[in-house]
Amino acid sequence: MNFTRDAILIEPAAEAQRLVEALRRGVRKEMRKGGGVVGISGGIDSSVVLALSVRAFGADRVVAVMMPDKDSDPNSERLGRLLSRTFGVEPILEDISPALAGFDCYRRRDEAIRRVFPEYDAAKGFRAKIVLPNNLLGEGSLNVFSVTILTPDGQTITKPLGPTEFLQIVAASNLKQRTRMATLYYHAELRNYAVIGTANKNEYGQGFFVKYGDGGVDVQAIGHLLKTQVYQLAQYLGVPEEIRQRPPTTDTYSAPQTQEEFFYRLPFAIMDRLWWAQEHQVPVAEVAQVMGLTETQVQHAFDDFTRKQRTTRYLRTPPLDLSEPGENAPAFPGG
Repeated sequence: MNFTRDAILIEPAAEAQRLVEALRRGVRKEMRKGGGVVGISGGIDSSVVLALSVRAFGADRVVAVMMPDKDSDPNSERLGRLLSRTFGVEPILEDISPALAGFDCYRRRDEAIRRVFPEYDAAKGFRAKIVLPNNLLGEGSLNVFSVTILTPDGQTITKPLGPTEFLQIVAASNLKQRTRMATLYYHAELRNYAVIGTANKNEYGQGFFVKYGDGGVDVQAIGHLLKTQVYQLAQYLGVPEEIRQRPPTTDTYSAPQTQEEFFYRLPFAIMDRLWWAQEHQVPVAEVAQVMGLTETQVQHAFDDFTRKQRTTRYLRTPPLDLSEPGENAPAFPGG
């Protein structure tokens, strides 16, 4: 295969039309639902999904839900409202902070952070995030997380995370995504609508989502599209430029954080091309020449993609069916 930097580009008009028709068919005819509910965050993915949903169902049959918590960037709500105005949708604001406090999300997370940084106190202005090494191409290191705190006097300090602390921080933080999905299903079931997912291929394929959180949806609208392809659709669909220029963020931790810093370890413009090449079995030497990288750098990226897909496979696995081979499982539990 002749690999070029443009190999990942799509025809946005044709893809948008295909997705609109697929949404109509899947939601209305197959699921028998009257419209769609989309969680919006002021990010590029939810913006594209909202635009597609409005084209598919009409603005009056699309519900856009903003679900900030006390750690969220205030720009997320502002840009969510800008997005909603652009596509003629009246947004709904659901502050999930009280629900998360009820789940002890913040206390459980901060308890783990204090085992690494005893001085950490969110009430005194400390902020925190978890990060991966940023030198993937240079060293090809494993995905071992550290925790970074921002102190009230402006210092940034990073220390490695032990496995117990890492798991507790992630488990507590994942309550945010699961609370948001529960909120979306409230609004969907209230109207007999479908929940339209906003995860792209990078997130779904490499495991950058929460099982039964942002992964628990009725429709995976853009799960086949790389991030750079989502940006192509965004421009075609008329997503506001301010949203298209905003760096993709996690909007999960109290300290500012990009998705690259938290999980991917590569800029999307490089990562998407390397991942496309790996999927299409382009030789490492050819990829290196086209991308202006060394073969070692390309192999580091390939290894990281493979490792992430392997270690997060369980996230994409449906519930295991333990019925005996040939046995007819009941249609419903206990049925």
